[in-house]
Amino acid sequence: MECIIQVFPDEYHLQTLETLLGAYPQLQSTVDIKTILSQLMDRLSNYAASNAEVLPEFLQVEAFTKLSTAIGRVIEAQADIPIVGAISLHVSLLTFTLRVHPDRLDYVDQVLGSCVKKLSGKPKLDNRATKQVVALLSAPLDKYNDIVTALRLSNYPRVMDHLDNQTNKVMAMLIIQSIMKNNTLISTADKVEVLFELIKGLITDLDATTVDEVDEEDFSEEQNSVARLIHMLHNNDPEEMFKIICSVKKHIMRGGPRRLPFTVPSLIFSALRLVRQLQGQDGDVVGEEVPTTPKKIFQLLNEIIEALSSVSSPELALRLYLQCAEAANDCDLEPVAYEFFTEAFVLYEEEIADSKAQVTAIHLIIGTLQRMNVFGVENRDTLTHKATGYSAKLLKKPDQCRAVYACSHLFWVDDQDGIKDGERVLLCLKRALRIANAAQQMANVARGSSGPVTLFVEILNKYIYYFEKGNPQITSATIQGLIELITTEIQGDSTSALPTSDPFFTSTLRYIQFQKQKGGILGEKYESIKV
Repeated sequence: MECIIQVFPDEYHLQTLETLLGAYPQLQSTVDIKTILSQLMDRLSNYAASNAEVLPEFLQVEAFTKLSTAIGRVIEAQADIPIVGAISLHVSLLTFTLRVHPDRLDYVDQVLGSCVKKLSGKPKLDNRATKQVVALLSAPLDKYNDIVTALRLSNYPRVMDHLDNQTNKVMAMLIIQSIMKNNTLISTADKVEVLFELIKGLITDLDATTVDEVDEEDFSEEQNSVARLIHMLHNNDPEEMFKIICSVKKHIMRGGPRRLPFTVPSLIFSALRLVRQLQGQDGDVVGEEVPTTPKKIFQLLNEIIEALSSVSSPELALRLYLQCAEAANDCDLEPVAYEFFTEAFVLYEEEIADSKAQVTAIHLIIGTLQRMNVFGVENRDTLTHKATGYSAKLLKKPDQCRAVYACSHLFWVDDQDGIKDGERVLLCLKRALRIANAAQQMANVARGSSGPVTLFVEILNKYIYYFEKGNPQITSATIQGLIELITTEIQGDSTSALPTSDPFFTSTLRYIQFQKQKGGILGEKYESIKV
């Protein structure tokens, strides 16, 4: 058989294919048929690849159908052919099909289908068989370089179901890598459904693996890939995009507490991207079909983040609530933004206990709130009051002091129509000074020396900021008083009597000197301050 295959020319094989293949099932059972068949198919596919003009001949003699039937017969005739052999025959046939008829997806699907038949009802695959199945599944990916084509093969997921979980994950990673490498955008909800069916090994626990068995690094790499994949699902039509988002949400919500922190943020940002896209077009559309409005998306976002905060990642949930509040602010949806802020505050109160996390969280809340311009007076006051209240309740005095002077920015927004409430700013700064003073005294009692004056200098810098912004409540006399207080503090501290010992303070004074020398409007303001 080998001699026949090697000696006769390609054209000859093509025309006599039927005769040649007819002889195969009659061979002795010890003849290694799969090698011979593979050689024949390799030879024919090389022939087809080397010369495009012979392709019509292949169609004319129906090469694919003949080979496919022959393989079926061989597998039937040799009852004891190992499963590896059967699959590797299918791999050869698939390679042949992809090289000769790349445009005929029905052929490719047919090969996968007959492989599924062969695999069904078989016990677990051994290593060699698994490798062959992976080869079978990778071939279409490599050939088409475009996962969307593979998504159209109805038998593809069925073949994947025969893999064990570990290999299933590997295959799912290959699929995601192929999407990343070719920058494939997947643009309809149906395709997304099929895709998530293929990579379900990464999205839910297929079997009851316990947490201890999973390698942390691999796990986070897999989940990060899924998160990156979510950004590749995109459609410019808001309706379809909303469907995609709902579909993804349905799948990743099954992922359990360990996966959500990885996958939820990219889903949220994907949805926020849609919100920004709709931001400009929030008119009431006449007609039955209620379009996707930012409000609808925000309701969905709220559900998703709630799920996240229930799986013990409150800090992440808080950040996402603030992101959503900011997007709602840009869409002029005051009640929605207020709702997100309320949720963030509730999380802060009930879930975030670690003092460092609290400091970070309160600064995030203050920063976001300061950029909001959608709130009416009443709502803004409520939220600001909450934020200042929490700031003063932080555990460590220096943290309290810093959060309180950060709150002063909530009463002074440097926009045309921003709020400018000089008195409340001054109140905040005075309160921060009182806390700084208390912190110094505590340090004095505890360590015998009052420690560095950093807090006072930081507050001085805030005073200078508002002084330059033209806050009427902050006069040159207040600043003068504060400078003298700091100098006294530094001198009173026994360790080093030189006022220059604090570099931050020195540079602040240098700045005031510089402004005085520079003259102009600011220079005149600073004239009366002596340094």
